[in-house]
Amino acid sequence: MTDKKIGDVILDIQNISLRFGGVKALTDISFNVREHEIRSIIGPNGAGKSSMLNCINGVYTPSEGSITFRGQTFSHMNSRQVAEMGVARTFQNLALFKGMSVIDNIMTGRNLKIKSNLLMQALRLGPAEKEEIAHREFVEHIIDFLEIQAFRKTPVGQLPYGLQKRVDLGRALAMEPQVLLLDEPMAGMNVEEKQDMCRFILDVNDEFGTTIVLIEHDMGVVMDISDRVVVLDYGKKIGDGAPDEVRNNEDVIRAYLGTSH
Repeated sequence: MTDKKIGDVILDIQNISLRFGGVKALTDISFNVREHEIRSIIGPNGAGKSSMLNCINGVYTPSEGSITFRGQTFSHMNSRQVAEMGVARTFQNLALFKGMSVIDNIMTGRNLKIKSNLLMQALRLGPAEKEEIAHREFVEHIIDFLEIQAFRKTPVGQLPYGLQKRVDLGRALAMEPQVLLLDEPMAGMNVEEKQDMCRFILDVNDEFGTTIVLIEHDMGVVMDISDRVVVLDYGKKIGDGAPDEVRNNEDVIRAYLGTSH
C-alpha cells in the first residue's frame, strides 16, 4: 500500500454537532478525508460512528457545523443530492431486496445513471434499450469483480450472509461513487469472509480509485487496511492519525482497547 498516491482533501467535516432532543450524539467533530485513501472511523458502541455517516450522506442534518465535498459546502443536503454528487453507502443492516436476483439488486444502484424516462424504459424504445444494455454490462463487470457470477440469477435472500454483504457492496459500486461509505461491512462475518471483504475493499480502492470511509469494529482489520483512523468516544473525537499513532494513543487505549499493549 506504500506506492499509493493520496490526493487532496475531497471531504472536509467541520465542527459537526448533532442533537436529538436533549441528547448530544456528536459534539464538535472535525476531520477530513483525502482522495484515494481508506479512512476509518472507530470507537466503542454508541460512540456516534453511524450518526457521523448519516450526517455525511444526508440522512441526518447536523445541528451545527458544515460538510464540504469537492469544494462545495453544505449544511443541509438530502440523501439523493449526496448520491448525485458521488457519495454511495452500504448499510449495517442489509437493505437489499431479498426476493430480487443478485443482478437486479445491483442494477438498482444504476438508477441515478439512467437517463431515459420510465415510459421509454417500459416500452424498451431505442435509446432506453441501448442504455439498459450498457448498464447491464457495467453491472456484469461488478459481478465478475466481486466473484459472484455463479449467483447472478439467485434471489438475494437465498444467499449466505457473507455473499449478501458482497451484493450490498456491488449495489453501492454500481453508482460509480467517488466516495464510498462502508458501515461495518464485516459485521457478523467469519474469518474467511472478513478476509475476502478486506481484499475487495483494497481492490475497490486500488482498481477503481474509490475513496473509502469505513466504520469497522475489528481493530486488526482497521489497522491493516486504513491509511488514517479517526476515533470517536461518546460522540467526541479522541484520536486521529495513522494507524500506529492511534494504536499508541493513551486516550484511545483507555476508551477502546481497555489495556496498554
